[in-house]
Amino acid sequence: MSDIKQSRDRSLGEAATDPAIASDPSQSPPLIIDLATLDDPDFKEDAVREEIVHPLLTALGYASSGKNRIIRSKSLSHPFVMIGTTKRPITVIPDYLLSVDEKYRWVLDAKGPRESVTSGDNVLQAYSYAIHPEIRTRLFALCNGKEFALFEVENREPLLLFPLAELAEFWRPLNDLLRPEAFRKNTQPKPAAPQPPFDYLAIKPPKEVAIFQKQSAKRHHGVHGYFTRQIWSVVQKYVSTFTKPGDIILDPFGGSGVTYIEALVLGRKAIQVDTNPLCKFVVETLVSPVNLALLEHDFEKVEAEFQRRRPNTDGEADNLIETLPYPKGVKLPKSSDVTTVDQLFSRMQLAELALLKSIISRVKDGSSRAHLLLMFSGLLNKINLTYHASTARTEGGGDSAIFRYYRYRIAHTSPRLDVAKVFRLRFNRVLGAKAELAPYLAATDFSSSKVLKGTATDLSGIEDRSVDYIYTDPPYGSKIPYLDLSTMWNAWLDLDVTAEDFRNEAIEGGEQRKSKKEYESLLSESIREMYRVLKFDRWMSFVFAHKDPAYWHLIVETAEAVGFEYAGVTRQNNGQASFKKRQNPFTVLSGQLIINFRKVQNPKSIMAVRLGMDIADIIEETIEGTIAAHQGASLEQINDGLVIRGLELGFLHILSQQYNDLTPLLREKFQYEEIDDKYHIKKNAKFKTHVDVRLRVRYYLLSYLRRMEHNGIHPKFDDIVLSIIPLLKNGITPENQTVLSVLEGLAERDTNDRWRLKEDGQGTLDF
Repeated sequence: MSDIKQSRDRSLGEAATDPAIASDPSQSPPLIIDLATLDDPDFKEDAVREEIVHPLLTALGYASSGKNRIIRSKSLSHPFVMIGTTKRPITVIPDYLLSVDEKYRWVLDAKGPRESVTSGDNVLQAYSYAIHPEIRTRLFALCNGKEFALFEVENREPLLLFPLAELAEFWRPLNDLLRPEAFRKNTQPKPAAPQPPFDYLAIKPPKEVAIFQKQSAKRHHGVHGYFTRQIWSVVQKYVSTFTKPGDIILDPFGGSGVTYIEALVLGRKAIQVDTNPLCKFVVETLVSPVNLALLEHDFEKVEAEFQRRRPNTDGEADNLIETLPYPKGVKLPKSSDVTTVDQLFSRMQLAELALLKSIISRVKDGSSRAHLLLMFSGLLNKINLTYHASTARTEGGGDSAIFRYYRYRIAHTSPRLDVAKVFRLRFNRVLGAKAELAPYLAATDFSSSKVLKGTATDLSGIEDRSVDYIYTDPPYGSKIPYLDLSTMWNAWLDLDVTAEDFRNEAIEGGEQRKSKKEYESLLSESIREMYRVLKFDRWMSFVFAHKDPAYWHLIVETAEAVGFEYAGVTRQNNGQASFKKRQNPFTVLSGQLIINFRKVQNPKSIMAVRLGMDIADIIEETIEGTIAAHQGASLEQINDGLVIRGLELGFLHILSQQYNDLTPLLREKFQYEEIDDKYHIKKNAKFKTHVDVRLRVRYYLLSYLRRMEHNGIHPKFDDIVLSIIPLLKNGITPENQTVLSVLEGLAERDTNDRWRLKEDGQGTLDF
């Protein structure tokens, strides 16, 4: 453990246990920050600098002159830094360089309130500046007005991370680490006592991640297209919450590798499994080491030879097609507009792609060759006849029907894109991703991390109870037949897809015409295998988005049957409606639910509840409550509300039997308004009122209290009332006394006026 970490741990420990520190004004920050101003849209990065960061530096003991200096935006004579074998340009100069006794000690960069200070390019730029030969500081920090993050250059995890709202609590360790005296000799604190072990079971699942920064991570966006991709910042939040550095993270439906890559970025070990060989190729290549100087040299040679030999006439194209290998006669899914892979391309496209691949295949260095093939594979979605032109974009712009419609649909008009230009664009994107990943992967031990081609139904390559956390996003029924849609890429890359791969793929439908029952069986087997490999007292986060409650019931029922304990669910918006969602607003969900489970020795099952209400009344009560709470509700809000209530109150099985599709009910009972894409109570109609108010109160109280139990929270009465009253706007709104009367039958109050469910106050469901 470094001296700096020891200082932090000692300071945090003393601040928490020493009453003298809490009562001593000298141990509190001599500044006040008005955090409410951060919600003002006009409060931006310059305001963070002037109103928060500069006063903070002054409070720590720095000034614009003297021995403890604040140096603003110091430029560099040579604005490049070598990270591994990558020469990385420094394009952002941090706002503050802090000097003590004429030596640079640490760097601080201010960011806007909506920018991340813990990951992405912001951290990489500050890190690059701190390690630059002209600077060379051991510490660098970022502050966006809401959070303060302090890093050591040799560690991925923040040394100190706290919300500015808790500055008073964290002032002692911050002051001990960054005040000028901390950098002078003979002032280092004594070694800290050993820290307690990481308490996995005390973890509280994250709340919804609201700021996505979807495309800010070059390692995920622009390298290679794929059909679905989890939001990297959401995955990072879950991995960092449920694990500590060095833990092993598993994603048995790994796909494009977001979980695997973010686990490595956070200093964890990772295992990815997927039936699709394309996923293994893309992810493994992206994280594998490569000599970037040699890669650039090989790229230039390939590009030059391609330009020299590329066909200019149809006759030249035909000659190349006659002499070079390409995917001949490889069958496409029956839903395609053509029957074989080669029919997806014009003769000129086919000739140019065959030529480019043949040149790449002769590159001697294996790592360079793999990366050049990654670039080649990445351009395939644009250089084919399914690529649709778009007048709303720049010249040559458009999008791939394979990703838009989930089938090989030939475009009415497909733009003629220059293969060489697209290839160079792929090169720049891959180079950017490698440079971004370099500082994170430089010290990674890949002996314990692996990308496997396999099936989630058979994780025999992973030992029992060897995994610390599972985050996975399985296929959603019949939504996307991944292997079918990957045929073009796998054919060009000569990647073998076997009949067994198709049998093991956990989807419904597809070329194998798998039934719902087969899909359910594959999903259940996967959950059993996940339970086997996960350690006890560890967590699994299961991402799912399907409007059929039967699937939700299957997931929870199977998970509980093998020994998992349900530990709550979180709604997670994904920030933008997909094309499929815009096409089918009544049936396609945007966003998802993340169900959290724990593997514990004595798991508790979800107990069904006796409510005395008909299931139809419960459905309509929930929908109306959701509409009331949101002044109109989207399909996602209604679906999530019903699934969550079903999970919390144990009636998901009944919901799955009687309401596998809510659309007919919604259209019959409620009014859909296109202007806001929400359902409302029909015009000239009222909320239902025939459900007894005490039953309605009981219904929402049980749901709310169970959710709080999963989160380890025992709420006060005022919190309870404020949480459930908005859901009871439909019909007669109860008095607080009515709520209290029902609450006393379900829960018990402690001496601090906090409520918890009674052991015997839940009963069984009886419809």
